[in-house]
Amino acid sequence: MAVGPGSLEGMAVSALPSPDFWRGKRVFVTGHTGFKGTWTRLWLAALGANVFGYALPPDTTPALHTLVGSDGLVGETLADIRDGSALERALIAADPHIILHLAAQPLVRTSYVEPILTFDVNVMGTARLLEVARKLPHLIAALVVTTDKVYANDDAGRAFSEDDRLGGHDPYSASKAAAELVTASYRQSFFAASGRPVATARAGNVLGGGDFAVDRLVPDVVRAALAGESLAIRSPGATRPWQHVLDCVCGYLVFTEALAGGRTNVASLNFGPSPTVSPCTVGEIATAMQTALGLPNDWNDVSTAAKPHEMQTLGLDPTRAAATLGWRTRLDAAATVAWTARWYAGWRNGEPPRALTLDQIHAYTALRDADH
Repeated sequence: MAVGPGSLEGMAVSALPSPDFWRGKRVFVTGHTGFKGTWTRLWLAALGANVFGYALPPDTTPALHTLVGSDGLVGETLADIRDGSALERALIAADPHIILHLAAQPLVRTSYVEPILTFDVNVMGTARLLEVARKLPHLIAALVVTTDKVYANDDAGRAFSEDDRLGGHDPYSASKAAAELVTASYRQSFFAASGRPVATARAGNVLGGGDFAVDRLVPDVVRAALAGESLAIRSPGATRPWQHVLDCVCGYLVFTEALAGGRTNVASLNFGPSPTVSPCTVGEIATAMQTALGLPNDWNDVSTAAKPHEMQTLGLDPTRAAATLGWRTRLDAAATVAWTARWYAGWRNGEPPRALTLDQIHAYTALRDADH
């Protein structure tokens, strides 16, 4: 599917997080210095939440967290999720109503190089967090973020639903599937009796401004352009459930609200584009991003080079999220690329990154369906 021009109009209406719910809530966000974590904590602060962050310092230069600063954070602990003592101290000090667990080793290729670290961060980090969380006196809900890659993928190209078997070929995918099992165990063993919901969110591949991570498509496009080099792509024909970071974070927040308000008791939800829409390939997204940034369509297929195994097809079925929450992606693939390119172009032109990010949050919440 070719990705055409995007606009701010004509996107689907979806549920949005409620300022009435989040205002004054103490929210503990792990991984708040990451790409998704920074978008999440800025949106929460705009909703009136008291946000406490726990994460390692950013590992890239530049990094969105560094560019936007720590404004809006009530408290911040820069420490490892594997440090149980530091994590416990930070959680007890914050005494949160809500936990959003985004901290992770998030890269497939890194997991092949450092599998033990990946399992320790993603599995035992989740267990350490939930062990402390079950003792917190004012906690009303916790959401553990995993990934679309938790499913046992046979590369047949079908969209996975929440009831499909968990698995994972590579260490990253397996570690996130294991984190799902850890969360389910803590939910059933400790949280269910107290009536405090704990659930997992499985999201597709996220695009958006301010991502500078290594080994991810859009940052690679931006880095190649800045360096004046040709872009190298490993698997241009691979498909992924691409979505804008705001669609993803919106899903996390409205899911958490529904859990805390007793409006759902589902254990997990998928967040991604509808499987009825033809998925975009890596090559199509790369070409669309280059076009949106005013760059020549210049990339090289390096898929024949030696590389760790990665799945060629991946899709999610978000039907349950739509039925449970009224959530759906507001931005199609074209708009996702356009919004992402607009952020990077603004940044390169000297616009303040914090303002760019908040402006897109406000524009996203103002979207209306063309039929309304």
